[in-house]
Amino acid sequence: MSTLEKLQHLAKIIRHFILVSSTEAGSGHPTSSLSAVELMTVLFFDGIFKYDLENPHNPTNDRLIFSKGHASPLFYSLFAAAGAIDEKELMTLRKFGSRLEGHPTLAFPYTETPTGSLGQGLSVGVGMAINAKYIDKLSYKTYVLLGDSEMAEGSNFEALQLAAHYKLNNLVGILDVNRLGQSRETMYGHDISGIANRIGSFGWHVITIDGHSVPEIQKAFAIAEKEKEHPVMIVAKTFKGKGVSLLEDKPNWHGKPLSKEELQTALAELGEIDKKIRGAIKKPRTVKISKQKSLAIKQPAYMLSESIATRKAYGDGLVRIFPKYTDIVVLDAETSNSTFSASVQKEHSERYFEMFIAEQNMVGVALGLAKRGKIPFVSTFAAFFARAFDQIRMSQYAESNIKFVGSHAGVSIGEDGASQMGLEDIAMFRTVFGNVILYPSDAVSTSKLTEEAAAHTGNVYIRTTRSATPVLYKNDEDFPIGGSKTLKKSKNDVVTVIAAGITLHEALKAYEALKKENIAIRVIDLYSIKPLDIKTLQKAAKETKALLTVEDHFAEGGIGEAVASVLATTNTKLYSLAVRKMPKSGKPQELLDFEEISSQAIIKKVKSLR
Repeated sequence: MSTLEKLQHLAKIIRHFILVSSTEAGSGHPTSSLSAVELMTVLFFDGIFKYDLENPHNPTNDRLIFSKGHASPLFYSLFAAAGAIDEKELMTLRKFGSRLEGHPTLAFPYTETPTGSLGQGLSVGVGMAINAKYIDKLSYKTYVLLGDSEMAEGSNFEALQLAAHYKLNNLVGILDVNRLGQSRETMYGHDISGIANRIGSFGWHVITIDGHSVPEIQKAFAIAEKEKEHPVMIVAKTFKGKGVSLLEDKPNWHGKPLSKEELQTALAELGEIDKKIRGAIKKPRTVKISKQKSLAIKQPAYMLSESIATRKAYGDGLVRIFPKYTDIVVLDAETSNSTFSASVQKEHSERYFEMFIAEQNMVGVALGLAKRGKIPFVSTFAAFFARAFDQIRMSQYAESNIKFVGSHAGVSIGEDGASQMGLEDIAMFRTVFGNVILYPSDAVSTSKLTEEAAAHTGNVYIRTTRSATPVLYKNDEDFPIGGSKTLKKSKNDVVTVIAAGITLHEALKAYEALKKENIAIRVIDLYSIKPLDIKTLQKAAKETKALLTVEDHFAEGGIGEAVASVLATTNTKLYSLAVRKMPKSGKPQELLDFEEISSQAIIKKVKSLR
């Protein structure tokens, strides 16, 4: 059997697996899978894709991302055709407890990252390609299978621009242009040249082919292999449901499997196949990876009461901990001189990558880096992470290790106005499974919490403040995740005021003013918002008449609701001061007063609770 004949036969086997597994499941996307069979068969079994099936974590493996994750029947069938899984397991597709879920997840060991929310795979691929070319300096290539429908997503065009900017010749996109979307024809249908021109205008090397012609596919991958400067996009004209006349290029079959009777007709149409034939995936070269040595680091060096913005302390903290956490990579969305990630750019330029004003792509790139073992610190204004929430949401399913840092949080940023104020960020990150949320109030806690974030495995959000605030803590103070600091306490405390960030300083001002009137309050720095220091909160609830949370954030989903959620089964009297009016431009103190989250508002509320 010639190479061409074997590839064509493997394609038939894979079509068989797609059809029988999706019919057995009673759901799924066989038509979207069938259109890309030849493309993926050639990639896998013609010596192009280099992968050690026995070691999915081999750092020299080529990477494959199914951005069109609904084509999971094809994804799993490829590995069945490679002998990595058997047909019995293939028939568990979409069943509870199976590794073969409806869209690829990490339960299946050959999944690079979970996909399903369209328009994200190319960004992840950019991150993996950046890692190979600029950080680990490895020869692996990253391949991303894209659907034409998802090319309407703007995040793909953010990724196209950045990949060209960084000259990622080790990144290959495979665009399956099968013309039909879920409910109608795609925006450009089979206008292959028009699609190619649009992608090429971003600086990609574009190759147009018949996506069902094995020789044309082989030639395209050979050209991609030799590309020295540009990322490559293979734009393939295909037909949805290819190989089954009942389905091929027919509307209204998206997400619908064949019935058992229709399946028998389709299998007869495929003709005879030898299901025992398996394809071989070429293994990569074995390369020794040398890691940079981790070095000891010094304590921060701040003076008590000196005023430093926590956003600046974040940049300084990254530089401080860099020798110990050598896998750190810093990304910023063209705000580095405000978030102070520019400090790393200055000291360790090889680990700083500018993402420009494209937050969705930035988070996707961070996920790609995280899945290759890096510790990405991703910074921008807190408000702008909302734009990338879908990418943040998807990262939770990838068991990712991304450190998000949002500056310019709350009304205390002042004159820039409401559009720039992060007032939803705590609520947003609280909903992300397993995500840690840290909110430092001074330079020392910021530096130490930046280190805690680097040491922690999993997603972390750090909220920083624009205005300079006084240093409250000594440099040797520790700030474990899940902790808090009780700054003011006595046996006569009538109310416990719980705050973080800018409002902690307002609470301390209120403490001093109330002290002069012989009114004692307890003040807690709730620097860890998720997880919370539940024991300290419960203790304060028992020892004082009421708890009062104060936050520069909307009431919905913020600190007040976080505290309420863990004390809901107690008889605690809990009150909340939060941003409840539409913010305006103004001086920071004017806005804190306007929103009734300043020291004066705290004093007034405490007196009403005595």
